[in-house]
Amino acid sequence: MNKNQYKIILFYKFTNIKNPEAFKLQQRKIAEVFNLKGRMLIAKEGINATFEGTTKDVKGYMKALKQQKAFADIVFKESKGNGKGFTKLMVKVRPEVVTLGVGKLNIKKDTAPMITAEQLDKMYEEAASPNGEASLAPSGRDFVVLDLRNDFEVEAGYFENTVNPKLRNFRDLPGKIGELSELKDKKVVAVCTGGIRCEKATVLLKQKGFKNIYQLKDGIHTYIKKFPGKRFKGSLFVFDNRMVTPVVDNKEREVVGKCFYCATKCEEFYNDDSVRPSKKVICCDKCILLRKNRLRRCIPV
Repeated sequence: MNKNQYKIILFYKFTNIKNPEAFKLQQRKIAEVFNLKGRMLIAKEGINATFEGTTKDVKGYMKALKQQKAFADIVFKESKGNGKGFTKLMVKVRPEVVTLGVGKLNIKKDTAPMITAEQLDKMYEEAASPNGEASLAPSGRDFVVLDLRNDFEVEAGYFENTVNPKLRNFRDLPGKIGELSELKDKKVVAVCTGGIRCEKATVLLKQKGFKNIYQLKDGIHTYIKKFPGKRFKGSLFVFDNRMVTPVVDNKEREVVGKCFYCATKCEEFYNDDSVRPSKKVICCDKCILLRKNRLRRCIPV
C-alpha cells in the first residue's frame, strides 16, 4: 500500500484516567508527532477518538499508543481516508467520552455480554433456517437488533430486524426506555458504530430490567468489514467529512437513505438550521435547490 494513502481510525477505551488534563497534553503531542487530524475526547472514564493521517503516520501512532500499558489491547477500526476527513486536530476533556448523563457506571463489571460479527451473522442464519445448528451466541431464532445510534444515522443504514428508538442524541436514551419496555423479555442485540455506546447503554438497560441483552463486539464497523452487503443495509454514517461510508463499494450497492422531503433514495446529509438545535437531514439534489436558504452542507470538522 502506498505510504501516502490516507487512513481513518476509530477507537475508544474505558479505563481510569487519573489526570485528564495532563493526559490531554500528552495525547495531543503524540498525535502532532504523527501529523494526525481529527478529535479525541478524554474523561476520567477513558478515551474516544477518530483520527486521520497517512498510512505510515497512522501506523506509527497506533504503535505508540499500544506501547502505553492501559492501551496495549485497544482495538482500532480502520477505513480508507481521503486526507479531507478533518480540518484540524482537537483533543478535549469532557465529563464523559460519550454522553449518557446517568452518573457513574461500572462498565467493566456490568456491561452486557458481547457477541462477535460471526456470531451475529449466524444468529441471522438460524432465524432464517428452523433446522439451524446451535450457535455459540444466543439462539438466533428469536431476536431483535436495538440500534443505539442517533436517528439520522439509522436512516442511512441499518441491520435487518432493527428496532430504532429514534434518539435525537445518545443522551435521550434514558427517557426512551419506557417506550422500549416490550423488549425487556426478548432477546436483544444492541448495536452502534464502533461499540462505545453499547458498552455504556447496556449497563443502563440491564438496570432497567432487560434480562436477555447482548452487544455487538466492536460495532457495526467491524461487521460490515467482515460481511459487506449482507445483513446491514445501506451505508454507515461516520462523524467526519465523509459523512457516510458505503458497505459495498460499487455502483450497484443498495441505498436505503431517503430524502426527508420527497423520499427519493439518496444519502447526502445537510444541516437544517430552521430548527433549534439544528438537525441533520438527508436531502436530494432537487429538493436542496428549493431549500438552499434553509439547508447547508454539514460543517467540516
